[in-house]
Amino acid sequence: MASIVELSPGDLELLANMPSSICHYDTCHHVLKKGDHPNHCCLLLQGYLCWQDVDNHHGQITSIHVPGDVPDLYTVYDPRIDFDLVTLRPAVVASVPHRFFREVSALSPSISRALLFLLLTDAAASRNCIVNLGSRDALARVAHLLCEVTARLRAVGLARDFRIPSPFMQSGLAAACGISAIHANRVIRDLRRANILQWQSKTITIINWNELVRLAGFAPDYLRLRGQDSTIDPSSAGHNAT
Repeated sequence: MASIVELSPGDLELLANMPSSICHYDTCHHVLKKGDHPNHCCLLLQGYLCWQDVDNHHGQITSIHVPGDVPDLYTVYDPRIDFDLVTLRPAVVASVPHRFFREVSALSPSISRALLFLLLTDAAASRNCIVNLGSRDALARVAHLLCEVTARLRAVGLARDFRIPSPFMQSGLAAACGISAIHANRVIRDLRRANILQWQSKTITIINWNELVRLAGFAPDYLRLRGQDSTIDPSSAGHNAT
C-alpha cells in the first residue's frame, strides 16, 4: 500500500494489527478455486500467485501477483471466485478476514484510498494484459511481463539489483503470454543472446533494463507506483542501459 499511497504512522499501526492466519503452499497449489465464496482475502507474503483459467486447454494465466499484493481484494465486495488462484512457486499467504478491510477503510481515509487504488491497478493491469496478448508479438509480450513483475518487485524492495526469483518455469511463462512452451523457450534464448537477461535455474537477472523496456514498450504509469520511472540510470542500477 505504501508504494502507491503515503501512509501515516497511525495507518501503519492499524495494518500491523491485522488479524491473519498464515499458510505455506507448494508450487501449483490452488489457494482458491472457481466457485468458492471466501470470507477472507489472501495477502501474499512470499512467492508468487496467479489467476488462472484452469478450464482453458492452455491454462491461460491472466495476472501474476507479487509479495504485498491482495489479488482477491475484490471479494470484500463480491465473494464469488471465477478463476483459480494458484501458486507459481512455493508461497506464504496470510488469510485476512473481509471485516478487517472494511473496518480499517472506515478508520483511515489513506488506507481506504490505497485499497481503492489496488483495485484500480488490478483493473488497469488486466487491460494491459489484453493489449499484451492482442497486439504485441511474442518477444514484446515476454519483455513486458518481465518488466511489470520487476517493477512491482522493486516497489516492495525485492529487486533492487535487478535480480529476481523467477515467477515461473518456461511453461508458465508460455501460459501467461499466450504462446507455446517451445516459443517461450526461443524468446528467452534470444533475450539471453542479446545480453538483455540471464535466466539461471530459479533466478532471472536483467542485465540491460532499458533495452528490455524498449522492446516491451513498457510504461509503468498504470501500476500507480509512487516515484518509479521506467528508465534507470546505469550508474545507480549497476547494469547496462541504452
